[in-house]
Amino acid sequence: MSKGSVLVAMSGGVDSSSAAYLLKESSYTVKGITMLIADDDAAKSIVEEAGKVCDYLKIEHLVLDLSREFKEKIIDYFIEEYLRGRTPNPCVACNKYLKFNLLYNESIKTGFDFFATGHFARIDRDKSGNYLFKKGKDLIKDQSYFLYSIERDYLSRIIFPLGDYFKKDVLEIAIENKIPFSKKGPSQDLCFTANNNYKNFIKNNIREVEPGNIVDRDGNILGHHSGIPFYTIGQREGLGIAAPSALYVVDIDSKNNNIVVGDREDLKSKGLIASNLNIFNNDLSSNDLDNPVFAKIRYKHSDAKCKMCKIDNDRLTVIFYEPQDAVTPGQSVVLYRDGTVLGGGIIEEVVK
Repeated sequence: MSKGSVLVAMSGGVDSSSAAYLLKESSYTVKGITMLIADDDAAKSIVEEAGKVCDYLKIEHLVLDLSREFKEKIIDYFIEEYLRGRTPNPCVACNKYLKFNLLYNESIKTGFDFFATGHFARIDRDKSGNYLFKKGKDLIKDQSYFLYSIERDYLSRIIFPLGDYFKKDVLEIAIENKIPFSKKGPSQDLCFTANNNYKNFIKNNIREVEPGNIVDRDGNILGHHSGIPFYTIGQREGLGIAAPSALYVVDIDSKNNNIVVGDREDLKSKGLIASNLNIFNNDLSSNDLDNPVFAKIRYKHSDAKCKMCKIDNDRLTVIFYEPQDAVTPGQSVVLYRDGTVLGGGIIEEVVK
């Protein structure tokens, strides 16, 4: 007896392929769906590889052409943020606008009971029956950071089949069951760029940018830069400045077209202001010392103990117990308590 129908977002990779297999084995009626994100060989290859997996699993494979939406919501946003001197996170935007908006709504519109992906994250329920969004069991592979923008009302119809698995177990499942997943290796953060090289992508897709000055925190000119889109907070390499000690990008002054550099200590910030919030738990109090709140300011950054203060409905301040390195406008901050996602937002300002 079927547990219900589920539409699975599939890329042909080991994670989404294994997710579809596990759902079918768990007695769901499964179909796969793949986004066509561009009219090029790389994008078409993803569709073909996902189709091969669906054929092997004997499930129907749907394709949704989102190339226009991908350009508008991901690529154009990506370029514009760099032109503003910010560092965007296209994976967060893709999940927000495409996977857990357009694909999710496609599943509902076409009559599926559930929508699923191969992300390492979990959905649970508390004693009152409220849905909770949580980190995946495999904390090294946990992808809840990229998914914080999912609408809270969607949680009841989303399934993460890999949430209770470790990556090595997922790989074993795929190999043991001879699933023909793509062997291209781990997915890239910038799937639309060649070799994950964002600088070359920007050079090839925007007008010429204006060079400017590299200055110290007092405004003294130390060198020159080739355009603010090619720099990000915390960058050390490629500055072209001879100095007695290492220098890092500590600020990007897009208004005056300056790259500001300083020493390692200048990278530290005591907090941040975030906007464009998505909140799962309206109780954002961080005064519970036995169960504190932690902030993740980028995917590969360790969770940092913090305090929070909501400014208004769409902004909040986060203050760290210990200053954090390279807090970067344009990136996301995600808030956790005991492994449960409280919410998150886009970093707008750094509190020094």
